Amino acid sequence: MPIIASNFKTNHTRKSTALFVNKVNDYLKNQNVKSEVYVFPTATSLGSFDTVSNFKIGAQNAYATANGSFTGEIGTMQLDEFEIKTILIGHSERRHILGETQNKITKKYEFYKELGYKIIYCIGEPLVVNNFGLKKTLEYIYEQLVGIDTNYENLILAYEPVWAIGTGVTATIDDIKNVHNAIKEKINKPLLYGGSVKVENVREICQIPNVDGALIGTASWKVEDFIKIIENTKDL
Repeated sequence: MPIIASNFKTNHTRKSTALFVNKVNDYLKNQNVKSEVYVFPTATSLGSFDTVSNFKIGAQNAYATANGSFTGEIGTMQLDEFEIKTILIGHSERRHILGETQNKITKKYEFYKELGYKIIYCIGEPLVVNNFGLKKTLEYIYEQLVGIDTNYENLILAYEPVWAIGTGVTATIDDIKNVHNAIKEKINKPLLYGGSVKVENVREICQIPNVDGALIGTASWKVEDFIKIIENTKDL
């Protein structure tokens, strides 16, 4: 069964998130769908949702702390309130827009690894690197794995070429296949693809060898579309 994940980024409200989660949960329960499904709402929309066992709510980000004086951040005290044990780490928007360094990312990874969290760890190259070809792309990606324990049992990797995120431009089938094959040769962990995945192409992408599912942004924010994405891949 594929892994299908929705990253809300800075979208949806607390009310619309609850409606979204409940509709997805009803679909999974009523249709007996066994795909592994994740939704990552905004921090203000996290809550205690009653979901089926294969549907988890995760945090888009949290600081490497239980609590403390870290203005604007959340820690495990806030996540524990809602029994959240899943987190995104290393997303390109946190790297390239918000300035998270590999050192900070590594410390966050190690902190949440020690607590047993399910971690979806994001890797991917910008266009300027991709233009130099596969060898340079892989060198860049492997640098993002420095300091990361890739043997961690609760690790899921997500390859998201930065130039394809939210742009409408999707990597070619060969591009995805080549990168995923190379990563899988080094790291035997579930590996998702992300980057302009949508209802129309998700099935084709998830059928590529060594693609274990999809991490989806824009195209997953309408609950009807997210359910279609799950529906289109549930038998793979």
